[in-house]
Amino acid sequence: MLFSRFIPKYKVYKYIDIKSLGNDYRMAVIYMKYKIAICDDEQKQIEYLSGVVSAWASKNRHVVEIKTYSSAKSFLFDYSEEKDFDILLLDIEMPGMNGMELAKTIRRENGIVQIVFITGYPEFMSEGYDVSALNYLMKPVNKEKLFSILDKASERIEQKEGSLVLETENGIIRINFSQIMSAEAIGHTTLLTLTDRKETAKIGINDFEKQLNDSFVRCHRSYLVGIRHISKITKTDVILDSGEMLPLSRRLYGEVNQKFIGYYKGES
Repeated sequence: MLFSRFIPKYKVYKYIDIKSLGNDYRMAVIYMKYKIAICDDEQKQIEYLSGVVSAWASKNRHVVEIKTYSSAKSFLFDYSEEKDFDILLLDIEMPGMNGMELAKTIRRENGIVQIVFITGYPEFMSEGYDVSALNYLMKPVNKEKLFSILDKASERIEQKEGSLVLETENGIIRINFSQIMSAEAIGHTTLLTLTDRKETAKIGINDFEKQLNDSFVRCHRSYLVGIRHISKITKTDVILDSGEMLPLSRRLYGEVNQKFIGYYKGES
């Protein structure tokens, strides 16, 4: 885990209920994980922004996965398979498709990702309302201003995502909805496949489903899936970003497909 390198004397817990730690609660480090894309045609700018994002994450005890791109085309190539980005830092002036055009393309199907524009041209700022941009940063980018904007982005993400507390075989834990890839009914328990591990919750899948928000959908009588983790839907299967395939009931195909499209249009 990332932060064990920076603070080795602490034990790192992810989304855990502090009460379940008993006397060890002072040793817990609670952190959030964000997937952030930086798209800029200047390598020095990419390196600088990556450094600032990493420093922000370290300061706030977050974990970040940073992916960098030198063009809108290269980003869209990855985005076609990976739609789970949380924050986008986009340069506006780039060869070929510019950052504003890229943002408009993304917003046609994704109304939830946080978009931050980075530009040396203030005349573009008025166009940001069309794509619900979180903010603009003028070059050269000020570190503290970017910290502040990333704070705001993370607050918005946390407000939208939500979490729940569950009793599992490993104790009582708090899990963010964004971490839940799928849930499978196993007798009177529910096997959760999370982004970093598996947990068995001591609750039936029907009662578990009642605690979720609209970012989940039932794809089979024994399976629930986190919509943000869906990569592809076929007539018989739901394929996750991880490559895992879940069975898709014929009677649920229409609902799953509709919710998948609606989620990325910001309708859920």
